[in-house]
Amino acid sequence: MQINQKKEGEVYTFFLNGRFDAHSAGEVEEKLDLAVSQGAQKLLVDLSGVEYISSAGLRVLLAIAKKLKEKEGQIKLCCLQPYVKEVFDVAGLTQIFKIYGTHQEGIDSF
Repeated sequence: MQINQKKEGEVYTFFLNGRFDAHSAGEVEEKLDLAVSQGAQKLLVDLSGVEYISSAGLRVLLAIAKKLKEKEGQIKLCCLQPYVKEVFDVAGLTQIFKIYGTHQEGIDSF
């Protein structure tokens, strides 16, 4: 899993590339958690490079969403590949996460 981070105004964007599974979930959680612990309240996770997400990946996103909610922050997602979008639909997570079609829509939503 390759993880790139970029700060755009008050929004911290994380670009994930690779499989988001049990093997990579710890690294992703560590990076997102670090941003939250350093005061980030607006996170956008760009999943355009993720073609597979497992329950471990979903758990990481839910855990970060919970931490941010406690701090009155938000995590939003953008650019989901069709299979990843289907996983979110089937798991009922489209009701929990705000999901945007493009990176710019995600940034503008904050």
